[in-house]
Amino acid sequence: MRPKILFSGILLHRGENNPAYFRGSVQDLPWKDLSFLKQNGKSKLDSYPVIGWKEWLFFPELGIPAIKAKIDTGARTSALHTFSLETFEQEKKLMVRFGIHPVQKKRDIEIYCVAPVIDYRRIKDSGGHIEKRYVIETSAVMGGVQWPVQITLTNRDKMMFRMLLGRRALENRFIVNPWRSYLTGKKLSKSYSGMEKNRRIL
Repeated sequence: MRPKILFSGILLHRGENNPAYFRGSVQDLPWKDLSFLKQNGKSKLDSYPVIGWKEWLFFPELGIPAIKAKIDTGARTSALHTFSLETFEQEKKLMVRFGIHPVQKKRDIEIYCVAPVIDYRRIKDSGGHIEKRYVIETSAVMGGVQWPVQITLTNRDKMMFRMLLGRRALENRFIVNPWRSYLTGKKLSKSYSGMEKNRRIL
């Protein structure tokens, strides 16, 4: 069976139960027919920036200057940790207001965001639990790439990462190297340094 890309990254697969991992260039792949990866004689993957399994990004429209995300190709949707979530109407549009703690293991910095609601979906988490979540769409910036991403809002207080970037947000945009991290740099990690405790950013 012809292999197919699970997402445009370094992890490809032949089938759901037979994953294949590789390091190196596209030419090192163990399959003979790679024509489906090429366009005008060049690999389609050559134009995609490479990111690691965890990276810093920011959301200019939400006013979030930096947040560390787990790049999770096993998750279809992206998720953002939120608290104090409430909906309201504005000009006949359903809106959502929510707070986030952008720094892991810290509650002394709070950012409050407002965004239009585009959907209300049933989402199954990694533990198999189903939860209904509000979905927003906003602009994300990572490694110099800016693109629209859909995000589900949920409480990730017990999770290691405040942000989960799923494969729908990654496909046809990035190559993911699961053995590396912070390939886009760590400059954003200093965004909250020197900020006083109990700071609320509205």
